[in-house]
Amino acid sequence: MAKISTIGILTSGGDAPGMNAAIRAVTRAAIYNGWKVKGIYRGYEGLQKNDIEDFTSESVSGTIQRGGTILRTARSQDFMTPEGRAKAYENIKANGIDALIVIGGNGSLAGAQVLASEYDIPCVGLPGTIDNDLYGTDTTIGYDTALNTIMDCVDKIRDTANSHNRIFFVEVMGRDAGFLAQNSAIATGAEAAIIPEDKTDVDQLASFIGRGVRKSKNSSIVLVSESKKDGTGGAQYYADRLVHEYPEFEARVTILGHLQRGGSPTASDRILASRLGVAAIDALKDGQRNIMIGIKDDQIVYVPFNKAIRIDKPIDRELINVLNVLSI
Repeated sequence: MAKISTIGILTSGGDAPGMNAAIRAVTRAAIYNGWKVKGIYRGYEGLQKNDIEDFTSESVSGTIQRGGTILRTARSQDFMTPEGRAKAYENIKANGIDALIVIGGNGSLAGAQVLASEYDIPCVGLPGTIDNDLYGTDTTIGYDTALNTIMDCVDKIRDTANSHNRIFFVEVMGRDAGFLAQNSAIATGAEAAIIPEDKTDVDQLASFIGRGVRKSKNSSIVLVSESKKDGTGGAQYYADRLVHEYPEFEARVTILGHLQRGGSPTASDRILASRLGVAAIDALKDGQRNIMIGIKDDQIVYVPFNKAIRIDKPIDRELINVLNVLSI
């Protein structure tokens, strides 16, 4: 492999708290090792349009506590075409970039994999997504912050739910993965979680709620994944069915939406992003390429792109049992 002297870094897809901490870590670790850094704005879209500038240690000063991404992000349809990737590679060579570090989720790493397979450019990915759905890593950058944001919101919803004796369906992000819904349900003492990995029909849902009603609970809260995978609907779908089939219940729906992506990253996400960022540079130094940097049992691991993005990350069935036991 050709010697690396300059790396490029970009963020792509949905933003996640802790991305700036990762950008900071990659930039400073590269400079520490004598490499130059190119910041690529607006993800693969910016790579195609040559929206690239030199990054220094000062470029990332005071960013570790900031949410969002200072490099900004975008979803690029053009990059999905051979012509778009060819333009991106032209700009990679024109800027003297020898390796690319991509921070993002499933789609972002898939883009890096395709680019690396078509052109001789080493790519390393960092798992940056609140969904926590990338295989091979215990957690992803932004997941802990989003989980804490959801917990704070649901705690507040519980206050009003108790005052009105209502059932609240709270929809959270996660795409086709239920990690946010399942773990936030446990953390907030919710009565149920509806997730793609454990399809729940309305009769099962009613049994969960019924246990709470029989115990004279003042309210019931159900966390619902936004996914419609395998027929699983969103929060409004379940609320409508419940009110129609069980009119004795009064239901309300809260969709938390994009506030889950915002906010200052937690200490856990800042530390995780910092560790993964430094590890990405170490991986390139060791000649690694076309891998995602992950963490398993608190140890840095290298996960091939084809495993990280193509294998479904399983949810721990114990978590489902814990919620069922504690929701009585």
